[in-house]
Amino acid sequence: MLGAVPAFADETEPVETDPPRVELVLDVSGSMAADDIDGETRMAVAKRAFNTVVDGLPETTELGIRVLGATYGGKNKKTGCQDTQQIVQVGPVNAVQAKNAIATLKPTGFTPIGLAIKEAAADLGDAGSARRIVLITDGEDTCTPPDPCDVARDLAAQGTHLVIDTLGLTPDEKTRKQLVCISTATGGTYAAATSEEELTDRVQQLVDRAATPPPVQPATVTGTEDCTNAPLLAAGVYTDREKIGEHRYYRVSVEPGQELRASVSISLDRELNRDYGVLLKAATASGRELVRGVDAGSGRADVISAGLRWSADEQKADAEASAEAAEDAADDADSDDTDSTGTTVDADQVEADAEETSTEVCLIVSNSFASDATAASAPGMPVELSVDLVDASQAPDAPGLGRGFLFLFVLAIAGLVAGVLAGWITRYWVATWREN
Repeated sequence: MLGAVPAFADETEPVETDPPRVELVLDVSGSMAADDIDGETRMAVAKRAFNTVVDGLPETTELGIRVLGATYGGKNKKTGCQDTQQIVQVGPVNAVQAKNAIATLKPTGFTPIGLAIKEAAADLGDAGSARRIVLITDGEDTCTPPDPCDVARDLAAQGTHLVIDTLGLTPDEKTRKQLVCISTATGGTYAAATSEEELTDRVQQLVDRAATPPPVQPATVTGTEDCTNAPLLAAGVYTDREKIGEHRYYRVSVEPGQELRASVSISLDRELNRDYGVLLKAATASGRELVRGVDAGSGRADVISAGLRWSADEQKADAEASAEAAEDAADDADSDDTDSTGTTVDADQVEADAEETSTEVCLIVSNSFASDATAASAPGMPVELSVDLVDASQAPDAPGLGRGFLFLFVLAIAGLVAGVLAGWITRYWVATWREN
């Protein structure tokens, strides 16, 4: 009888106290033997950076270390592409153990990045307040499939709030694109490092960030293909996935005197054709559009957003229009406020009922994305939907400057006075000039 219970994303929920869990994933493939960072090998620089970070880790952090391409030096690709091991289990930091494990590493084999991050996610489990993978590599995956971008998307679609940050050691453009794709899919970051100092600082920042979880944890919600069965949302932040060209529907109940403010952001975690857009639309359950927000991109943005607001003033205006229409219809029928079915139509009651009852607004998220046939269609791209309900922004009751004919009247008077004054000043100046 009370209808569907709205989904909540509680912004006041206290930050979880579980220790942050971080796994460092290090590329130990053969290319890490290149000596192009300050005259030293990439492997030597990475080892020292790791040691510095391990010494500075907070005691509350649980750390694990996984490597890829560290043990098999042969040419059998099938064997080399399974070469990933966890050399330090995720748990309280043991600096001596971690350093000793890293010290023995030598650049060896292939680069199975997709498999490594999949295994790293399993190492971290699905519990804990913050779970982060920090991937450090100097090249792209040489073992696809699985494609590391697809692995990252699949992990994100599981809704386990796992973040993957990527660091490229002197990366080329192809490597950079792949690492950006991996990090973007999970809400992580990408950075390039061309020196030991840059690498150390960046890894330290990422590990420290894991120790401070976000104050608001978005709630996972699944939009539907129509408004009828759409989830009912309360104020909060939500995450979903949307495929290319898809429409996702959600419902929000707006009480009298409230204003709906909503925004949507879609993370572009795969290559898309240029000139795309995202649309956020508010409509009634019957499909009548109330307001829309739209944004467009040209291919350079990693995230595209749109927003809208719909106030109680508009709700009241709709009610008044409906009441007037009902009144006109009754007058035309010459039935003393009686409609064609013989039911009495009370325009004032129609407006009063509208002010006392809530309005169910349908939020529709859609996109105009397109891609070539090789781009992955599933899972959908990450969507973050923010919903807020605040006191309606009421317009002033009395007309003021900027409203209607009063504003035009004030402008006319001001122009008249300015013209008279300008005429008097001009005549005085001309008369004075002639006398002189």
